[in-house]
Amino acid sequence: MSESKLKKNISFLEAMAIVVGMIIGSGVFLKPGIVLQNAGTPALAITAWIAGGIITLASALTIAEIAAAIPKSGGLYTYLKDLYGDVFGFLLGWVQTIISYPASVAAQAIAFATYTSFFWPISAAQQKIVAICVLGFILLMNVLATKYGGVIQVVATIGKLVPIVAIILFGIINSSSFQITGTDTISGGNGFGVAILGTLWAYEGWISVTNMAGELKKPTRDLPRVISLGVLFVVVVYAIFNLAIFRAIPINEVVTSSVPAADAAIALFGKNGAMFITAGIMVSVFGALNGFLMTGARIPFAMGEEKMLPGSSFLSKVSKKFHTPANALILESILAVIYILTGTFNTLTDLLVFVLWIFFTMGVFGVFRLRKRMPKKEGLYRVPFFPITPIVGILGGLYILISTVISNPTQSLVGIIITLIGLPVYYFIKRK
Repeated sequence: MSESKLKKNISFLEAMAIVVGMIIGSGVFLKPGIVLQNAGTPALAITAWIAGGIITLASALTIAEIAAAIPKSGGLYTYLKDLYGDVFGFLLGWVQTIISYPASVAAQAIAFATYTSFFWPISAAQQKIVAICVLGFILLMNVLATKYGGVIQVVATIGKLVPIVAIILFGIINSSSFQITGTDTISGGNGFGVAILGTLWAYEGWISVTNMAGELKKPTRDLPRVISLGVLFVVVVYAIFNLAIFRAIPINEVVTSSVPAADAAIALFGKNGAMFITAGIMVSVFGALNGFLMTGARIPFAMGEEKMLPGSSFLSKVSKKFHTPANALILESILAVIYILTGTFNTLTDLLVFVLWIFFTMGVFGVFRLRKRMPKKEGLYRVPFFPITPIVGILGGLYILISTVISNPTQSLVGIIITLIGLPVYYFIKRK
């Protein structure tokens, strides 16, 4: 199937909404206390958020050059295949198709249902029904038209920024005893390095827009812009948002709270603030769910086009009526429903964080291979401050890998084993 059968109808604004909407999920609302506890002081906590953002931005700026040079659907799967060989691309695509994206979709759907119970008390079984229903709605919209998924992403991204902007404005304006240069110290943390590690999880999702490069109206021009500007925007938002949280409530409460953003909303707006922030989180999660399903389906679709998965002819079909990768969307949704019903999504996503960062780091290093293989083209985006920028991204990726191995070697090993299970599948397909 030709890639051109997918319509090029993703605009710059919709692509930007995918980047921002997928990064800003629930992490920004839940991570401030964990990062603060590990950092030890508010000043170091803000620094950790900025440092994590710099690592992410360096990686994003670097991958953007590869995306501009290889503007095809499939994202990092396609880049690794072109730069390192089929087997590396396949292993990443295998992990993303079977576990990573559908497990993330399942986790977002369950999170949405969990927050729903704040307004209407429902049982655990009913939460799963709500999760499947909201997933079904997102699936329907994306099957009917990619444009609908893009519109949902734009609206949800704008909506999720409302509670964030409100907390920032009222948190910064309101007087507080906290000062960024203060000497208040939190004991019992694991150190500044672990604090940075915590922020990096909250920056996850920026690369997913590259999965849809073949559907962007102007991918060579727009991909570098949406990736770099989107990540930079989130870095600024995260830093200011955490500053507002620290000004709104005492830092000891930030550390002990499981929902520091909700507590900050209560302190700033009263009891109704909890409802306000919960509604904002639901919008945030809804947008992330839409983004993960929309972009995740492009992986099996791209692999199907290249006959790299069992049932490739089925997965690579484009709906004649709607011009969307309907079969790939349905596959990812079915897997997500299985993970919702079995409750395995959190375990799977935790296991695969380590593995995914192996591929992310390879992707950043790939810019050096790209420049050796492809001559410079006039007008094509080039990563700024080369080679310093990609080196920062590579060192950041290595830091994540080493820290994960040290903190949880068993989890790292299991993640690698799950990935290597894809090798027999790969060689079976190659023989056929």
